[in-house]
Amino acid sequence: MAAGGVGIIMHRYRCIFFDLDHTLWDYETNSCDTLRELYHAYGLFDRGVHSIDAFHQQFRVVNTELWDQFDRGMITSRTIREERFKRILGYFGVCDDRLCEDLSVEYLYCCPQKGNLVPHALETLEYLSKSYSMTVVTNGFDEIQKVKLAAGNLNRYFEHIVTSEKAGQRKPAREIFEYALNANGATREEVVMIGDNLLTDIAGAQNAEIDAVFFNPERIAHNVEVKHEIQCLSELRSIL
Repeated sequence: MAAGGVGIIMHRYRCIFFDLDHTLWDYETNSCDTLRELYHAYGLFDRGVHSIDAFHQQFRVVNTELWDQFDRGMITSRTIREERFKRILGYFGVCDDRLCEDLSVEYLYCCPQKGNLVPHALETLEYLSKSYSMTVVTNGFDEIQKVKLAAGNLNRYFEHIVTSEKAGQRKPAREIFEYALNANGATREEVVMIGDNLLTDIAGAQNAEIDAVFFNPERIAHNVEVKHEIQCLSELRSIL
């Protein structure tokens, strides 16, 4: 199980790698807001989706499953785009390929423009930026991630934005972390990775022999050996 934050050697690191979705950019809130807008805009109640809450819950179930498969290299991002709303609406007995396509396009356009952040994200980044150079390391496409960073007013804190599209590999592959190391001219010993995903962020950092902090705000139980674990981003102020 996890160790606490005590024990990080403060002077050791000069660079911090941050995951974006769920770690800084509040994916759940931004997604929920977008789904609420789409629910009304497309009249989904009249089509058989009986409530916004049910729509959102089914989105979370399907989305989590698809992204887990993506992270494990079992499917492509195209599969997520094409299958996500088909499976969600299918759960409610709605079969309309055009509607599913329209929802997918609108979701991918609108959601990244939302600017909600994880609690204490800005104040923590402001504090860390005084002592460390920082880089985003994220699975995703350049343009979409750039929109998210701009919407959250995050760009000013990061020297580099390393996406899986740019690096040619996605987390947890060692190569995307090596790409980020090279971009910063840093050694493995000089970097710490902060992220919410045990597979992509923590195992990925371990693959690259980089220290990591597991951000676990929901206190999800796990049996993974992690060096450091926090429940709130503000805790980074006491350990870095």
